[in-house]
Amino acid sequence: MKYSIIFSIARTHLLTRKRQTIVAALGVTFGIASYVIMMGFMTGLNGLLDGMILNRTPHIHIYNELAPSKSQPIEKVSKYNEHKKIVRSVRPKRKQTRVRNANALMRELAALKEVKAVTPMVRAQGFYLAGSTQLSASLIGVDVLMESENYQLSDYIVGGKAENLATIDNGILLGIGAAKKMSVSSGDKIQVISPTGTIFQLKVVGFFQSGLADIDNIQSYVSLKTAQRIMGQSVNYITDINVKLKDMNLAPELSKDIEDNYEVNAVDIQTANAQFDTGSSIRTLISYAVSITLLIVAGFGIYNILNMLIYEKMNDIAILKATGFSGRDVERIFLSQAMIIGLLGGILGVIVGYFISLLISRTPFETEALPTIKTYPVNFEPMYYVIAIIFALVSTFFAGYLPSRRAKRIDPVDIIRGQ
Repeated sequence: MKYSIIFSIARTHLLTRKRQTIVAALGVTFGIASYVIMMGFMTGLNGLLDGMILNRTPHIHIYNELAPSKSQPIEKVSKYNEHKKIVRSVRPKRKQTRVRNANALMRELAALKEVKAVTPMVRAQGFYLAGSTQLSASLIGVDVLMESENYQLSDYIVGGKAENLATIDNGILLGIGAAKKMSVSSGDKIQVISPTGTIFQLKVVGFFQSGLADIDNIQSYVSLKTAQRIMGQSVNYITDINVKLKDMNLAPELSKDIEDNYEVNAVDIQTANAQFDTGSSIRTLISYAVSITLLIVAGFGIYNILNMLIYEKMNDIAILKATGFSGRDVERIFLSQAMIIGLLGGILGVIVGYFISLLISRTPFETEALPTIKTYPVNFEPMYYVIAIIFALVSTFFAGYLPSRRAKRIDPVDIIRGQ
């Protein structure tokens, strides 16, 4: 039988029961729209949270950790090998916090094809002086232009510009929490006391806000030279090296190689943010589970409607088979009805979901913790819309399969005899 005739009969059946057809299509529309909205919003939220952590986190962080030696002197004495050795009150071994031969190490890492960028960092501890009050200070010395390019530092600046740090000598991007405590504004000068007791005067060129109060109360950014000067060290003094890779998934293997070859501590981004990645995966899984549940509910609605339609169309089925339509043709007619409902409901659901997502993305969202975020985050990834249409067709196919099989097995003689 020609598919055009089968499609024409299926369309006629749907149009003669417009209310039932609309209800079935709206069930699919609701499920698809909910899927699009939830996936767009949840993945957008995950992207925002990931960005807060991952954009500011290097793929590999290299540093020197003050820790007890893994090998104690008694373990090197062979005559005690058969004895149980207990060492109490082990102290960290004496070594500098700086990374040895940091410049040479950075050149070697930058030459690797897997590496996108290598940036130096100097951590300087001290105190902000506010009159007679001292506030804890954690000053991060960076190359501000490289930091803005690779780690989106500019996105966390709420006053002034990050580039000012590169042009103004002895400038500081002050943490917003510390700025509020000291009641300073852009252009003011503040005093910082180093661990050795030396007092430095710095000019506020902007304000930094991470969204975490504990960080914003103490952390600020200065240039590399300023941090080295505060620590009383030379221009070769580097405490940390941050590495950004072209492929983040290579970080665990490469960090292990760096530790083995250069005798430094190297932590990869997956290890540093393992709990965060787990939470993000769980949120995405929940979104899929809820969306699929909505589609299954819509599928049951289509199943019930097609079942009722078969009861109402018993005479039509008998006439179709009596006039030469095979059981397979009848099955295709009712299966086509389910697929038409799924396609119409899916397209309408995608359209409704897109416009509601667009409305959400333009809804104001203001919070002091995230000053650079002005609206709710929504992800408009095209793949979600393609998946939504596929879900609609698959769910309605299975919803219409059993009723269509039942229509296929109906004997027209029994129906006519019953009449």
